[in-house]
Formats: sequence, structure tokens, C-alpha cells
Amino acid sequence: MTIEQLRKFCLALPGTTEDIKWGADLCFSVGAKMFCVSSADSSEGGISFKCTPEKFAELIEREGIKPAAYVGRYKWVHIDDMTAVPHTEVEALIGASYQLVFDKLPSKIKKSIQ
Repeated sequence: MTIEQLRKFCLALPGTTEDIKWGADLCFSVGAKMFCVSSADSSEGGISFKCTPEKFAELIEREGIKPAAYVGRYKWVHIDDMTAVPHTEVEALIGASYQLVFDKLPSKIKKSIQ
């Protein structure tokens, strides 16, 4: 998945915003809460996102997927090589991350997004 494919997919999710944080990280958020982070430089690989505890345990057993730096304890994973995971699976994982974050938003914010 390229950075442009990632942007297109994430920005198609309702209420998603994008921002550059920490100087070089492209962050996708819903209700001001991040659900996906990637390098803003398309030559750099990798993507990080939130997942359920069960999915976290499953994913970190796979080659090329590890707990994300700084936020792994919150069940975020990092995929080093985007070509190692099928495009459709990456989209499903990001969609699930979005839903996890969206579901924890206050009702007022959820209603404004829907």
C-alpha cells in the first residue's frame, strides 16, 4: 500500500482528519483521536495502528509486525514492510482501528460525525 492509497482509504472514513505530527509523521484521526500513523515521507516504510488485545497478540507473532514504539502497551502495532501484508488486509486492519477509536468517542462527537 502506497502513502497515497493509505491517504485515500483513511480520508474516506467518516470524520477523518490528517495532520503532520512530531515533524514527520502523517497521523489520521477521528474526533481528534489518532487511529493510524505513517511516515509522511513516502520513501520510508511502515504504518502503525490500534487493534484489539486479541488481534495484537495474533499480529505480533507474524514476520514484519511488532508492537509500535511508545504506544505498543496500548495495543498499537507497527508493520515495517507494507508489501508483507496484503492490501485488503491492511485496509481491514485500519478500518478496525478506526472503529475502535470511534466507538470510544463521546456521544456528542459521534453524532456530529455520523
